[in-house]
Amino acid sequence: MLDANIKQQLKTYLQMLRHPIELVASLDNSDKARDVEQLVQEIGECSDKVSVRLDGNYDLRPSFSIAKQGEEGRVRFAGLPMGHEFTSLLLGLLHVGGHPPKVEADVIEQIKGLQAPANGAHFETVISLSCHNCPDVVQAFNTISALNPAFSHTMIDGGMFQPLVEQRKVMAVPTVFQGTQGNSTTSFGSGRMTLEEIVAKLDSGAAEKDAAKLNAKDEFDVLIVGGGPAGAAAAIYAARKGVKTGILTEKFGGQVLDTLGIENFISVKETEGPKLVAALEQHVKEYDVDVMALQRAKALNKLDDGKLEVELENGAKLVSKSVILSTGARWREMNVPGETEYRNKGVAYCPHCDGPLYKGKRVAVIGGGNSGVEAAIDLAGIVKEVTLFEFDTKLKADAVLQKKLYSLPNVKVIMNALTTEVNGDGSKVYGLSYKDRATDEVKQVELEGIFVQIGLLPNTDWLKGTLELSKHGEIVVDHKGHTSVEGVFAAGDCTTAPYKQIIIAMGEGANASLAAFDHLIRQ
Repeated sequence: MLDANIKQQLKTYLQMLRHPIELVASLDNSDKARDVEQLVQEIGECSDKVSVRLDGNYDLRPSFSIAKQGEEGRVRFAGLPMGHEFTSLLLGLLHVGGHPPKVEADVIEQIKGLQAPANGAHFETVISLSCHNCPDVVQAFNTISALNPAFSHTMIDGGMFQPLVEQRKVMAVPTVFQGTQGNSTTSFGSGRMTLEEIVAKLDSGAAEKDAAKLNAKDEFDVLIVGGGPAGAAAAIYAARKGVKTGILTEKFGGQVLDTLGIENFISVKETEGPKLVAALEQHVKEYDVDVMALQRAKALNKLDDGKLEVELENGAKLVSKSVILSTGARWREMNVPGETEYRNKGVAYCPHCDGPLYKGKRVAVIGGGNSGVEAAIDLAGIVKEVTLFEFDTKLKADAVLQKKLYSLPNVKVIMNALTTEVNGDGSKVYGLSYKDRATDEVKQVELEGIFVQIGLLPNTDWLKGTLELSKHGEIVVDHKGHTSVEGVFAAGDCTTAPYKQIIIAMGEGANASLAAFDHLIRQ
């Protein structure tokens, strides 16, 4: 199960345990249960502070819990936490064993002070082992459960527990359910969630306390709105100039978090979005930058004294001498009947995350650019059949991707097609309607999943009427990142810059930050 190298690393990590822990496995007669038994036994062999029992009676089998000796297990894995989830397993062992999590002290105190919700304090996260978003959610709930005895959590491998996935109509991961042990069927949320987001959702008074804390902050020299590659670069360049710098971000990393493979970031042969984001965040925190996470901007106002005010959704207001907008972009939607109704019920936007849930089923990919063709290629190895729909009369993807696509026997391409409706039975998708643009004939295709890959929309809705936007909603900028409002700069995918690339966004962030500094010294 674990090779010699991993075992050696595990032995080193388990030396950090501060008190003994116990692994309790609940097994059946399946091959997977034998794998789970082997895994927990091998973990137990790596430390004399880890004991193993095989007589658990948890309903989901195979599974195992991690508990402080003498206590009930509150951190549990239903399935084999390998692949992306191996780190979740390792952290679960350490945190239950008393090793402190790498979390801000105020967040730890907030977690310890949480009261059990009235509708249940047991959470279950349905994941897929290929999902790069799932570990963040699993690790967050495991941390809460390790620190606060009122809470417990189970990771459920959707690929291993297909009947449960079908019963709960899970069509996107991660999906979190809330309730009591044995009855956690109330939906809590889906998609990537950070620990801070989850804690804020569980803490009813968090928004008001957060707003009061923000309102008490002093004036900034440079305030950056958006924590993607452009915002991170802008923050570093501003902080290095020695000016008071703040960064507001709803979710650090932005769209890059949903990017699996990155092979064109110069000097780095290949990496993954979450890894790059972690490095960016760590780099920003090396400097004196006030990072304010979980914040959504609501309005940008010019004050009478020429300074700028950013108003947030929670009611807080921050003042700065200059502002850099780096709000990035989001997935473009089809805007057809049924899309919103069936989101996460058959309509999905991340093939890497949700693809495994459609094993053996028929799916569609909407969009013939690089993203769409790459999605179709990836899905073809999992699903029964992929139908790719392209609005134009030809695909826009790179030639090498098209060649690979057309070599796959279970992929069909329909050109000149306009998607008109997502068809469903009220609980899940069963088909898609499209118009043949050459004949105007409306046709239907039976399928179980639709992956939308038609580009991005800039996150600038809140800026309409404040500064100049292009007809596509992008912030109009010059070669130095100036916008139409003095003291306001912009960078990255939210602007009129023609190429939406990570490396270009970083360069533009640095460019806008230098322009903001130039603005400050000339005031």
